[in-house]
Amino acid sequence: MSDFQDRDRIFLEGLAFYGYHGVMLEENKLGQRFRIDLELGIDMTDASRTDDVASTIHYGNVYNMVKEAFEEKRFKLIEALGYHIIVRLLGEFDRLDWVRIRVRKPEAPLPIVAGEAAIEMLRTRDQI
Repeated sequence: MSDFQDRDRIFLEGLAFYGYHGVMLEENKLGQRFRIDLELGIDMTDASRTDDVASTIHYGNVYNMVKEAFEEKRFKLIEALGYHIIVRLLGEFDRLDWVRIRVRKPEAPLPIVAGEAAIEMLRTRDQI
């Protein structure tokens, strides 16, 4: 998978959501903030030549899909949440070749002074 670094990518970083995902009862009851970072693998050749939004993926549509996927179901694990979002994105946007997602919990119920709990996943179409 190292060849992904040499391909075209769209980045959407720091998407902020409030949700009720988690294993702990407090997480399900009180909720918490989440941050989501995306890397979207897409061939940008046509878009760069035509300057036409129809040749790429509209970032607003990506955000709306992530928001919908984030809110439509509660997950115990951020791993499952991340995978769910990947599946929804690849299902919605035919131009996507792969998706890398990082789901971050800045306020995870852990005894850490600073930092956050996070997962990162990379999936291609044939991996979902």
